[in-house]
Amino acid sequence: MTVFYFIRHGQVDFAEADAKLYQGQGFHLLTLSEAGVRQIKAAARDERLREAQLIITSPFGRTLHSAAILSRELGLDLRVETGLHEWLADGVDFSYLPQEEADRRWQELHDNHGHHPAGETPGWESAEQMKARVFAVLDKYRDCRCVIAVCHGTLMEYVLDMPHPSNGQIVRFEF
Repeated sequence: MTVFYFIRHGQVDFAEADAKLYQGQGFHLLTLSEAGVRQIKAAARDERLREAQLIITSPFGRTLHSAAILSRELGLDLRVETGLHEWLADGVDFSYLPQEEADRRWQELHDNHGHHPAGETPGWESAEQMKARVFAVLDKYRDCRCVIAVCHGTLMEYVLDMPHPSNGQIVRFEF
């Protein structure tokens, strides 16, 4: 059994969200605000994390920034795992959707408690699909004793079956 400490990334700095580089898929490159940096530094002081051997992280800017802080504070190596990415509003074509459409699909996800409605296959990623890709990542670390996984709130909510976590929140998960 491996213990994973899932940590939601810190608060994002949206100041440049509509600037050149950060439009469309570039939105995922945004990093942490000063408050987000403080949240992750506070999380790094949690004694439970001292057990960890490694940090794995989503490839998005906010999670990479969070993982880099944890890596420095805890003296641990980190690995990027693309399977820890954020929930997909478009789980079919993997296209970046206009915000209104992404918000509509996110609401459908929540209204349906993470499940596709019976007889329908909407374009958004279901809880089952998220679990499958995340568990495939976790399986790669089954020989480790303890691993930190830096990822996203919606992913944690549906994969760990919990209320939406706050920024920097740590949740223990045994796999």
